[in-house]
Amino acid sequence: MPKLIFLFLCLQGAIVSFNLSACSALVPSIAKDFNISEFIVGKILWIYMLSYGISALFYGPLMRILNMRLMMLISLFFFSLTNLLGGLSQNINSLFILRFLMGVFGSSVVPLTIIYAGNSFPQDKRGRYIGMFFSFSFFSSLLGLFLSGFLFWRLIFIIPAIGGFFLYLAIYFYLPKMEMKREELMIKYLEVIGNKHLLSILLYIFLISMLYHGIQQWLGVYFSTQIMLNQFLVSMLLTLGSLSGIIGEAIGGYLSDRIGRLKTINLGVGLMLLCLLFFIFKSNLFFLSIVMFLWGLGWTFNHSGVSVFLADIPKDFLNEMASLNSGIRFISGSLGVSLGGLVMHKSFMLGFILFGIGLLGLLFFSQKLLANT
Repeated sequence: MPKLIFLFLCLQGAIVSFNLSACSALVPSIAKDFNISEFIVGKILWIYMLSYGISALFYGPLMRILNMRLMMLISLFFFSLTNLLGGLSQNINSLFILRFLMGVFGSSVVPLTIIYAGNSFPQDKRGRYIGMFFSFSFFSSLLGLFLSGFLFWRLIFIIPAIGGFFLYLAIYFYLPKMEMKREELMIKYLEVIGNKHLLSILLYIFLISMLYHGIQQWLGVYFSTQIMLNQFLVSMLLTLGSLSGIIGEAIGGYLSDRIGRLKTINLGVGLMLLCLLFFIFKSNLFFLSIVMFLWGLGWTFNHSGVSVFLADIPKDFLNEMASLNSGIRFISGSLGVSLGGLVMHKSFMLGFILFGIGLLGLLFFSQKLLANT
């Protein structure tokens, strides 16, 4: 039963992730279809991140009073419905509202997965399961990005809607009702903030997400303006980073069980630092391909390691920490993109050096920030 539930969570994660990356590529097509500015359509990108980050904070506490199966069914049904309506929307205002709601219901799956893994699997096996979950999500996101290159934009919303409704039926008919230990609705965010150890973990998550996205979101511009690569080669390099991420999440989860969470986390940061050196010195296309593959591995080793680390949090605070992880990652990621743009606009080398110093600092202080209690 635990493995079946986890398989359904993996499939739900894949459905939620399908159009996550693709939406950036869809902006020009949607703008052309609605005959409006691309900058107006671009609102569907940040509104999803905003609603996702805020809504994720509610699912952890709700897990104390609601059945896992019920939460999966509710969030999956409404996520699928909003995608279907989004694919049929006739104006940008309705799509804007529906994209907001997609974030509300889509943000449930990562906190639910981390909480479930922390409560259902032994500590020495959590890594491989969490790594499997994120590999499903990365593969689905990459598939959606690939299909967005030649499918009508509405289908990129309709496909996960159809898949979501089929998964809803599978969960409804094949996943028995689960007994649960009834608890009072408790929201322990103030207690988390007052706990120095937990607060330091959240600080690490905030900083690593900010630093990664501050670099990642500007690599396409860097390859185009500094290395002078054409759009096809830029896209292929970025796709290579995503492909390695599928492998990296699975390997990172396995390594978390084999060599430990902290070593896996630091291995990821070390790989990212190595890649920055090659970015600074403007390597040729062959080496850039290797670097982007390692960059994807580095990020996902770290991401997977931190996620498994969170699953080990004491049960009293696991729910809140799982929700805060999702919320903080999206909020800090947005901040990182903004800061990266300000610095990279002046000098990419300066940006890589500054963000590299930040990563180096996390490498040295990770033991203190992530030390087990």
